[in-house]
Amino acid sequence: MRDSITIGELAARTGLSRKALRLYGDRGLLPPVRVDPATGFRRYGPEQVERARRIALLRAVGMPLPEIAAVLAPGGEESVRRLDAYWRRQEAEQGARRALVAHARLVLAGGGPAPYEVSERNVPEQKVLHTRRHVSAHELPGYLAEASGTLFSRLHAVGACLSGPVFAVYHGLVSEDSAALVEVCAPTEAAVEPSGGIGVRLEAAHREAFVALTRPERGHPAMLPAHDALAAWLASRGLPPSDSVREVYHPNWATAGPGEHVADVARPVGGTA
Repeated sequence: MRDSITIGELAARTGLSRKALRLYGDRGLLPPVRVDPATGFRRYGPEQVERARRIALLRAVGMPLPEIAAVLAPGGEESVRRLDAYWRRQEAEQGARRALVAHARLVLAGGGPAPYEVSERNVPEQKVLHTRRHVSAHELPGYLAEASGTLFSRLHAVGACLSGPVFAVYHGLVSEDSAALVEVCAPTEAAVEPSGGIGVRLEAAHREAFVALTRPERGHPAMLPAHDALAAWLASRGLPPSDSVREVYHPNWATAGPGEHVADVARPVGGTA
């Protein structure tokens, strides 16, 4: 191809290393226009210089490679809208981490978990639709939204309604470095059969301790201090948990004002009192 350039020429024009260019090619972001079958040498079209620069720019913003593919795909104003949506999510996550840093400072100083009011309540037996997946902290927000939408769609398809707030059961610690099983549950009193990846089960009646949270305290990782406070409260009273910790998301999650109750962090502690 007369007009094609080598990976070395592309690196020289963009300032990107050959290693980075190979990575972008292997991920489908910047595939070479031709690979010599005998030598494995890669050649690129001149128009790929600008695409490589755009990839580098978005990487400098901190965007993961899969999101870069989604942002660049449409081009034009739609790409700008997707970039803006990504940055809004980053700003929200930074706000949540700011609260978590304050909690970490308190713990490192020996002050223990941040003070939260812990209450108790009885939860009756309820039937729930559920779906589950192993996810990391990075994947968690997207999975919660996707799983809730899947459960809502199933309920709508059979003409059923929720009988209580959606909740997520954490069967392990979700972190940046490891995935854990998260089960999203939608209570309903309707007759609904399992379908695809959606199961149906009975959530046993139980007594649980919980922390009520307002809008600024919602979402991961902003809810982590409440998890720590609840665990410390249970330990201080010698109350062994009887099931996994869960987060309960109330219907006003997206619309509540700053001081409104939007979610709970809860842990079953035994049979119904």
